[in-house]
Amino acid sequence: MDAYRGISEGRTHMTKASDLFVACLEEEGVEYVFGVPGEENLDFLDSLSRSTKIKLILTRHEQGAGFMAATYGRHTGKAGVCVATLGPGATNFVTAAAYAQLGGMPMMMVTGQKPIKSSKQGRFQILDVVAMMGPLTKYTHQLASADNIPSRIREAFRLGQEEKPGAVHLEFPEDIAHEQTDSTPFKRSNARRPIPDDKCVKAAARRIEKAKSPILVIGAGANRTMTSRMLTQFIEKTGIPFVSTQLGKGVVDETNPKFMGCAALSAGDFVHRAIGAADLIINVGHDVIEKPPFFMQQGGTEVIHINFRSAEVDPVYFPQYEVIGDIGNAIWQLKEDILPQAGWDFSKMEKARAAEVAHTAAQVDDQRFPIYPQHLVSQIRKAMPGDGIICLDNGVYKIWFARNYPARMPNTVLLDNALATMGAGLPSAMASAMVYPGRKVMAICGDGGFMMNSQEMETAVRLGLNITVLILNDSSYGMIRWKQANMGFKDWGLTYGNPDFVKYAESYGANGYRVGSAAELPKILEKCLNTPGVNLIDCPVDYSDNDPILNKQIKELSAKV
Repeated sequence: MDAYRGISEGRTHMTKASDLFVACLEEEGVEYVFGVPGEENLDFLDSLSRSTKIKLILTRHEQGAGFMAATYGRHTGKAGVCVATLGPGATNFVTAAAYAQLGGMPMMMVTGQKPIKSSKQGRFQILDVVAMMGPLTKYTHQLASADNIPSRIREAFRLGQEEKPGAVHLEFPEDIAHEQTDSTPFKRSNARRPIPDDKCVKAAARRIEKAKSPILVIGAGANRTMTSRMLTQFIEKTGIPFVSTQLGKGVVDETNPKFMGCAALSAGDFVHRAIGAADLIINVGHDVIEKPPFFMQQGGTEVIHINFRSAEVDPVYFPQYEVIGDIGNAIWQLKEDILPQAGWDFSKMEKARAAEVAHTAAQVDDQRFPIYPQHLVSQIRKAMPGDGIICLDNGVYKIWFARNYPARMPNTVLLDNALATMGAGLPSAMASAMVYPGRKVMAICGDGGFMMNSQEMETAVRLGLNITVLILNDSSYGMIRWKQANMGFKDWGLTYGNPDFVKYAESYGANGYRVGSAAELPKILEKCLNTPGVNLIDCPVDYSDNDPILNKQIKELSAKV
């Protein structure tokens, strides 16, 4: 790129600030910028147009751009970048910022602003966006000088990507964007996370060896490539059973016979019986953002906390042992040091797991229509390959998939157990298909969540993405309806009408299908997953048994284990 050649070769010359900004993004390894630019971004947009390394992904709403950038960060560990203008453009980033921040996804937002040195437009569209982003990000800053661009961008990426990853924000005013500067991009530093103290690792190993029934709980912070490999090796060597939280799904292959289930319900599920049978919990990658998979009590089961950071202590979480540092290295050290014990007894955990598997199998009704959730989950698992990626929006179906869908690999079940926002399923699937174009990718959305960002269907078609969009159609906000029934309230205020989703898909140039019977579901899934392009499936679902099964039957049966 000619505009940047002098910068990359280290020659001092005057450069427009927006050119420098893009050069800094290139230095950080940025591949995409997702967003909806406005007039305050036009210098930046012009500079971006000359980049040979970064592609602009124009979306139809800033929220969709933010969800895509966050999901890119979730998959790659590199901050996804998104851009919006000032005022309403910036405020439309708020939900995506919270999604990335709570979910531990590295993402950098760039927003425009009116001139800050001289402006003739009064307060038109002007909000204090930096202050607004303060509670939602790890770092937010207004660029007030072109000379500071390299250091601010480097610092934003550093903070966004280090543990715990999250959202960062830079405001780039339009008068600063066309300033001239002789600054050049900062090189990325080669940093490594500290490894845990050897004495702490050995103390944890001895405590595990002394336990009678230890169990692993795998949380959000363990969802890293190296950690996945080390945990698998640790389980293979020791034979210690494991459970996952929703954001820990797939860190270890859940078809492993030592998998005891996913903590998808708040309490009372079979998996909680398995955890309750332990006299020592090895809690790996715990994140207080998630609903707790267990509650500690004074004098109760002891906990070993293994994480990048020390534990945040509260009335229900106060671990007695802590191993702090790189999680993958901690697990590797434990694996090398620990000696499996012949006296370990996992029979109660295995009994609870067997009861859960039997209960799940008994609930799969392959004839019922509209589709029963358990049958839906079973058919999607059969249709998706081991490395296939499902991206869930937020709804009651998330619980069914968390409990009943065995994840084979990390980040193949993208659900949001942090902010738990609606509207992220489709954009997340789009970003997943961009990062992994050779994999099968499916967005699974309730009809309510899908309609919140359904306009991104046009973006997906325009980009030529290969994704399947499965809409679970019950013409209501099903999760809240379930809670409403659970609390004894009358069924009121949560139903609506929907468009003809098949025609809606076709209007964007996508393929549309409607499931008309339980027998049609597997055939349509297979067709869509093997047809290039964007394929939408309108699937009627029946949630009428959510309350008796999730709130009554499971708790009654698990209590007998």
